[in-house]
Amino acid sequence: MEVPLLLNDFLRRAARLYPNKEAIVDGDRRFTYGEYQQRCNQLAHALLALGIQKGDRVCILSPNSHYFLESYYGVTQIGAILVPLNYRLVAADHEYIINHAGVKAILVDYEYTSVIDQIRPNLRTVQHWIAAAPRPGHPTPAGWTGWDELTGAQPTTPTQHIDQDENDVTSINYTSGTTARPKGVMLTHRNVYINAYNFIAHLRIRHEDRELWTLPMFHANGWGGPFALTAMGATHVVLRAVADAEIYRLIQDEKITFGCMAPAVLSTILNFPEKANYTITTRPRFTIAGAPPPAAFIQRLEQELGWEFIQIYGLTETAPILTVSGPDFHNPDGTDYTRRARAGVEAIGVDIQVLDDDGNPVPKDNKTIGEVCARSNVVLKGYWEQPEETARAIYGGYFHSGDLAVWDEYSNINIVDRKKDVIISGGENISSPEIEDALYKHPAVLECAVIGVPSEKWGETPKALIVLRDGATATEEEIIAFTRDHLAHFKCPTSVDFVESLPRTATGKLQKFVIREQFWKGIERRVN
Repeated sequence: MEVPLLLNDFLRRAARLYPNKEAIVDGDRRFTYGEYQQRCNQLAHALLALGIQKGDRVCILSPNSHYFLESYYGVTQIGAILVPLNYRLVAADHEYIINHAGVKAILVDYEYTSVIDQIRPNLRTVQHWIAAAPRPGHPTPAGWTGWDELTGAQPTTPTQHIDQDENDVTSINYTSGTTARPKGVMLTHRNVYINAYNFIAHLRIRHEDRELWTLPMFHANGWGGPFALTAMGATHVVLRAVADAEIYRLIQDEKITFGCMAPAVLSTILNFPEKANYTITTRPRFTIAGAPPPAAFIQRLEQELGWEFIQIYGLTETAPILTVSGPDFHNPDGTDYTRRARAGVEAIGVDIQVLDDDGNPVPKDNKTIGEVCARSNVVLKGYWEQPEETARAIYGGYFHSGDLAVWDEYSNINIVDRKKDVIISGGENISSPEIEDALYKHPAVLECAVIGVPSEKWGETPKALIVLRDGATATEEEIIAFTRDHLAHFKCPTSVDFVESLPRTATGKLQKFVIREQFWKGIERRVN
């Protein structure tokens, strides 16, 4: 017998086994798994009534909320494709993504309806505008249909069966690359399903777990959390906005046992001056990804707080887990923190190779650099409407990550640099050329280069090096303010250096590795 791997299996199981168990905590709202499933069913019925069909794209723009969790199962139940939007982007970015994906219905949190209203006339394919209110009874913004108003009268039973295949696309997650235009990563049911299995196995998820959602739910499908946690009947505790005191309060009051976070949140937790005021008894496990933190951070988390640290590495294109770093056979007590600061070893079902330019594995000597390449069922189906980009990423039987690494005798991967011109700051992918394009709009800028430089809090942040036009003047503050008028704020440079020239080859090619060296000298890896 062959049964397709479909995401709604996870919620079906949880609702059947744990109908009265707490599934979601979102502020003062709490839902059991039975109620969670019913709300997802109502959303599915409502979308069908609007004419949304299998294969149609439905996007969601929202901070963490129970609505976001409902979208994962309500949209996929009818075979539609979810397009999660990064709420930190500016309106122009949303416009490009929504039009590129051909979105038919848009689900928006009340706080972001004004952002979409700015671009509404330019959204060519959107037919339905649905807004989630902060609480039931709150007025819906003009021109929008209220989420609860739309779904409330719908049946709470599942929709009629829709034939779906495990290789059908379930979500399109847009990620920044080496160009100013984001690419739509097509993930299938099979991709996400197998990633959820790895999430459960490697991060040891059980029904007793209670996850604190510090990680944005739009981010690479929450690393698999909406599926792995739901599959095991664990509890989702929603955090709408990251705030140090609220994180500690929720860990204490909600008895949090598990969480996923970006390195910047880790820094916030470690450096919160009032952390001693909270009594935390659960010894939570925290998973970090996006940028490997220094070994000292891991040691502080475990020794000062008594919590457990697990690191994963992956990309949106790999659903995302590729490797895991934690105590293992070769480091059973976990005290070799230098090793644990590496990206780790391959997850179950993942074949990792570190390949040289000729496609040959480099030696496991912890010094020879090659590109991290992966072969696995978690690798994306392709980039939406971008076959050329797909061919550039998947060839020779492997997905080519663009990350450069060394590996040791135990196959631990250590990321040291990137082929791709991408900066990863606080877990967000930032395109260097996109920043450079914005800088070139400034009348004083003759030439510029943007690189990532070390940051204790963010892993790395963008830095601009600028050659000014003859006779022109500009200040660091002016340049940064200018970029903030053109880009999402998290993409903007945090520092600017004015230089006489930029290093180039004899053929005029910019040598960013030469620039990076002066800022990363003495640091083992050239990226974080």
